[in-house]
Amino acid sequence: MAPAENSLMRAASNVPVPSRPAVPARGGSLPARAEPGPGLLASFVGRGISFPMAVDRDGSVRLTRGTENLDASVRVILSTAPGERLMRPQFGCQIWDLLFEPVNSNTLGLMDQAVRDAILQWEPRVDVTDVECVPDASDSSLVHIRISYQVRDTNDRRNLVYPFYVIPREEP
Repeated sequence: MAPAENSLMRAASNVPVPSRPAVPARGGSLPARAEPGPGLLASFVGRGISFPMAVDRDGSVRLTRGTENLDASVRVILSTAPGERLMRPQFGCQIWDLLFEPVNSNTLGLMDQAVRDAILQWEPRVDVTDVECVPDASDSSLVHIRISYQVRDTNDRRNLVYPFYVIPREEP
């Protein structure tokens, strides 16, 4: 064997070999997977920065985990007007286009559809089951947006109420 081939073989023997996935022996089976639990939900849902931003008791930026992260994510989507984020101009919810509209059944229907579309587009971890836009009885500029959704991975049902304030047009 030539000296160059010998050194090449020695170098190749030091390269780690990737491990293969477990394959059951003939007639055998793989070990059962653990049932989904709170740890699995946290790994699926993930974690993120709390909204609004806050500091925890250790002095670091407060993070959200699990379903609290989903609620925060939906609130961020609804609180952002499209075009507000520089590097992601389509991100947000079109309810901000209705800010100066009168609160009537047409506007409430448009709000309902805008919320459904935004969550469908920007939050793939949930399925929206219901959206209800209800004007406040004591404040004519406040609309309560009630959102019911289901976490896709766990079928956990969640509710969220988002207050949306409109600015009535001044009458001439």
